[in-house]
This record gives sequence, C-alpha cells and structure tokens, in this order.
Amino acid sequence: MVRVKKISEVLGKPSYTDAGDYVGEVEEVNLVENKIDGWRIRVSGGMSGLLGGVRGIIVPHQFVKSIGDVFIISKTALPVREEVEIPQGTIETE
Repeated sequence: MVRVKKISEVLGKPSYTDAGDYVGEVEEVNLVENKIDGWRIRVSGGMSGLLGGVRGIIVPHQFVKSIGDVFIISKTALPVREEVEIPQGTIETE
C-alpha cells in the first residue's frame, strides 16, 4: 500500500544519495500546476566543497528515489564539478 506524505512532513528531512552520501536537508518544494516539480536541498558543509561551494541545489522530482524517514535522491541528480586542465605553455606570464 502506498502511504501519501504531506509536504510539511518532508521538509527538514535529511537527504542522502542512493550511494549513501549525506547531501543536506530538504528545505523547500517547487510546485508547478499543483504538481511537484522539484525539491530544494540545503547542502551540508562537507558536500558543499565537493559541489563547488554551493549552498543549495534543486533536484528535479524524477530523481527522487524514496521519501520516508530520510529523503533519497539519485546521485546523478548532483551537479558534477568538472576539473579544467590547462595544457602547459598556454598561460602567458610576464
């Protein structure tokens, strides 16, 4: 049987990726035409460094795996911080 949760019950829940990494807490829900479009998650300090210093992320609802005692999202929903490699000799120095 599917148990329906109220949005107010979900706000403040701890959020984890499906790989088990703690992301932060659910802060707000985005509604479009009375349907859930996405979730705003306040990123914890440790995860913030991995995501480029962001304070929060918006996770589209289709990336939510489960909502229960904790909020579980797909790891692919997290923005990837790309490392830019600069080839030798391309930066001019004076």
